[in-house]
Amino acid sequence: MIKQNIFFLFFLTVFLTDSYAQNSVNQLDQDGERHGFWKVHFEQTDQPRYEGTFDHGKEVGMFKFYKLDGNKSVLSATREFDPNSDNIIVKFYSSKGKLISEGQMINKLFVGKWVYYHNKTKGIMTVEHYSDKGQLEGEKLVYYPNGQMAEQSYYINGKIDGVSKVFSEKGVLIKEFTYENDVLHGMSKYYDADGKMLAEGAYRNDQKHGIWKFYEKGVLTEEKDFTVYSKNPMKQ
Repeated sequence: MIKQNIFFLFFLTVFLTDSYAQNSVNQLDQDGERHGFWKVHFEQTDQPRYEGTFDHGKEVGMFKFYKLDGNKSVLSATREFDPNSDNIIVKFYSSKGKLISEGQMINKLFVGKWVYYHNKTKGIMTVEHYSDKGQLEGEKLVYYPNGQMAEQSYYINGKIDGVSKVFSEKGVLIKEFTYENDVLHGMSKYYDADGKMLAEGAYRNDQKHGIWKFYEKGVLTEEKDFTVYSKNPMKQ
C-alpha cells in the first residue's frame, strides 16, 4: 500500500510538472505581448521553426531559427539579443551545421564587422564592415581557401572607392584599379603571374582614357591613345 501511494505521488508530480511546463510555453502577458519562453513549429508539423524568450514582447537572450530539411528541422541561424543595446549577434549555418557567416545586426540592417567562411573549410572567405546605416564602409578583404588574400578594396557609403587590388593564390599582385563613387576612374595596372607589368593606363567613368601602355615580359611594346575628344572644339 505504501509503495502504491509513493508511486501515485511520483506520477502526480511528473504529470503536474509536465502540464505546467507545457502551459508555461507560448504565453502572453496582460497586454497581449509575448512573454516567457516561446517555441513555434512549422505549420502542420511537430518540427520547431524558432524558439527563444520574450520579456513583455521584447526578445532577450538567445533565439534559434530552423529550416526544414527532409521534413526535419535543422538549425539555420541564431540571434543573441543584448539587453543593454539594440545590437544583435547573428550567426548563419548550413544544413550540415557549419558556420557560414557571423556579425551584428540592428533590426534588419547589417552593422559593424561581418565574417564569411569558405564552404568546405573553417577558413575565412570575406571580411566586410558596415555602417550604422547598413552600407558597406571601409576595408573589404577576400581570401582564397589557402588563406592567401585574394582582393582588397575600400567602400564609402556602400560604394567602392579608392585603390582596389587583386592577388594570385601565391600572393602576387595581378590587378590594381582606382575607383571613384563605384566606377573605374583613375590609374589601373595589370600584371602577369610573375608580377611583371602587362598594361597600365587610366579609366574615366568606366571607360579607358588617355595613353595606355602595353608590355611583354615587362618590356614596353605598344602605346594606344583612348582619349575621346568632344565634337565641339571649344570643349576639347
